[in-house]
Amino acid sequence: MVKKSSQQRDLFESERSFRLLVEGVADYALYMLDPKGIITSWNIGGERIKGYTPEEILGQHFSRFYTETDRANGKPARALGIARDKGRYEEEGWRVRKDGTFFWASVVIDPIYEDGEVIGFAKITRDITERRNTQLKLEAMQKQLAESQKFDALGQLTGGVAHDFNNLLMIISGSLHIVKKSVDDDTRLQRAISAIETATKRGAALTNQLLTFARRQSVNPQVIDFSERITAIREVLDAGVGSSVRLAFDIDRKVWPLKTDVSELETALLNLVINARDAMPDGGTVTIRARNVALDEAHLAGEFVAIDIADTGLGIPADVVDKIFEPFFTTKPIGKGTGLGLSQVHGFAHQAGGTVKVASELGKGTTFTILLPRAEGTPAREPTGGPAFHGSGTVLLVEDNPDVALVSIGLLEQLGYQVRRVADAEAALREIETNGVDFVFSDIVMPGKMDGLSLAHHLRQIRPGLPILLATGYSDVAAHVRGDFPILRKPYEIHELSEAIAKLPR
Repeated sequence: MVKKSSQQRDLFESERSFRLLVEGVADYALYMLDPKGIITSWNIGGERIKGYTPEEILGQHFSRFYTETDRANGKPARALGIARDKGRYEEEGWRVRKDGTFFWASVVIDPIYEDGEVIGFAKITRDITERRNTQLKLEAMQKQLAESQKFDALGQLTGGVAHDFNNLLMIISGSLHIVKKSVDDDTRLQRAISAIETATKRGAALTNQLLTFARRQSVNPQVIDFSERITAIREVLDAGVGSSVRLAFDIDRKVWPLKTDVSELETALLNLVINARDAMPDGGTVTIRARNVALDEAHLAGEFVAIDIADTGLGIPADVVDKIFEPFFTTKPIGKGTGLGLSQVHGFAHQAGGTVKVASELGKGTTFTILLPRAEGTPAREPTGGPAFHGSGTVLLVEDNPDVALVSIGLLEQLGYQVRRVADAEAALREIETNGVDFVFSDIVMPGKMDGLSLAHHLRQIRPGLPILLATGYSDVAAHVRGDFPILRKPYEIHELSEAIAKLPR
């Protein structure tokens, strides 16, 4: 009798300890259901997570924790059925607290047996909303990283192709100028030359868009007044939209100055205006707005000028909007677009230290917003123009490509210079030490230990008064020039070469 009493006491203590353990767990809702799903026990974790006291929830059906949609679809009964048939039910999904708020739950339901019969269910619920949010953020970051890596890979490909193509265009463009000087008035020949010239300029524009997307375009940033630039290119923009589309402007009079590459900004605006026009086949309005904004975002903080290009067109489908900045992606018919316009806008905005965003609604239109950093300083004034510069003296041309060098020599000689050409930086230093020159005109990308930029910095130290002009089809190192040396973009024409030489400090 004593032995039986001791066993009962031990069993009672064991059950009491287990009950205290279950009831005291605060991070898990641990409770029992009868075979029909009525709640028969409740712990402090259930009260903390779901908001019900034991008096409020005991005797109620557990389906009240489910959303209305899940209840209408019979999900609670299905969960118990799976637990009974399979021996366990596990899932993650939305559940509802007493106050009506939602949380993301991890749920486990186990059947409880006695003599082979199901007498109820043990249910465990955890609130994993924070973990889910962290996982979603991680997945978003991984997706962003994958997109960034894809864009970098595309950038390397497009940058390399465009660099080589720019050298070819330089040869074609320069040779055309020489041919034009030597041909007679044969009308057919002149027309052929004009056609080649137009095609060359088009090719140069395409490579420029590729390089800007690849962020390998050497930029010439200057402080500008956006209102003045819009006024200066208004005719070009008007021509871009055509007669069936109205162009409207809403420029804040107090908009801050920008420091950016004027040519790239104008190209980006024209690309967006033309895209807006194409999105309005039946006509409409394109509105260009500019306003000051202060941002405090994770990846973009500071003072910016926001430039909106808004149309009243068809809008962009949701399955397309994530692809629009990819190079060569286009929804236009063959022959109506290269798919490079928006990639140029993307590359330009990020290269300038800003970004580009898009908001679109089908049937109501699209707004592209370019965000560019505010600049300190006074906006640059447009040059007043004047006669073409004609010089004299000796120029040292540093160019490793013999075909490009031949064209450059021809252009420099037409401007009145004597030209000595070397193929690399080491030879340039020897030539300057031996003979001396009036100025140096060097490509940036060259074989050998020193590239053109390193050569320029070295000459600045040993020949501080020697004028230096750099040229490039593209170069990663050009981004580090930061205004230290003037850069001429390939392919350049004789008037651009002339202007660049005229601006060199003497």
